[in-house]
Amino acid sequence: MKFDASQFEIRLARTETEIRSAQRLRYRVFVEEMQAEAAGADHASRLEMDAFDDVFDHLILIDHAAPPDDPLDQVVAVYRLMTGKVAMAAKGFYGASEYNLDLLEGQAGRCVELGRSCVREDYRGGLAMHVMWNGLAEYVLSRNIEILFGVASFHGTNPASIAPALSHLYHAHLAPPDLRVTARPEHRVAMEILAPDQYETKLALQQIPSLIKAYLRLGGFVGDGAYIDHDFNTIDVCLVMDTTRMKSRYRDFYRRNAS
Repeated sequence: MKFDASQFEIRLARTETEIRSAQRLRYRVFVEEMQAEAAGADHASRLEMDAFDDVFDHLILIDHAAPPDDPLDQVVAVYRLMTGKVAMAAKGFYGASEYNLDLLEGQAGRCVELGRSCVREDYRGGLAMHVMWNGLAEYVLSRNIEILFGVASFHGTNPASIAPALSHLYHAHLAPPDLRVTARPEHRVAMEILAPDQYETKLALQQIPSLIKAYLRLGGFVGDGAYIDHDFNTIDVCLVMDTTRMKSRYRDFYRRNAS
């Protein structure tokens, strides 16, 4: 499928219907495609939702060249975003249920939490994600954000099946101590399953989802420990990006895309 950048509109959701459209896409991807149970979902209406939706900003991508059969199917990609200032004034960070985020909560004024990122299947691997990154760039730069973080997922709940990937993330991309958030013990899995000489880097990289690799290429880190989320049928890692530590790469990339 070919796309023209002019057919897309990228912005924060403004209305309840647009938030519902984001939740519909999340339902299609996480529940129908990835088989998540999603305890908070409205299955009758096909909406994936939770108690944090009312405090997050919803960055949505609309394809005006593809009129939907259902008004709630107008959104083809979504990011959920919340600044640290909003988090501390409201319910805290969503990711705190999986990771000890004390290190980041102490820097809340510099942070934004990313989550629930998804793209409709027929829009993946092309222009849509590039346009979403442009929107994220504008959001980050306009708010003087320096630290981006959030959980990112591997499909399935068997860590042995992705042992090379988890091990490589630990050995090659572990966050420095001042940013090294740690997985909470209830469903924690050690990432250093294999020693560096016990896996092939090529296989490890093949197992790592594209979104995680994109953050790593910009200089992102991972926290210590993965977390098994049985409700979403995933193994999660916490990604942390400190723009002050990768200023030239990050700023150049985002400013180029934002413009």
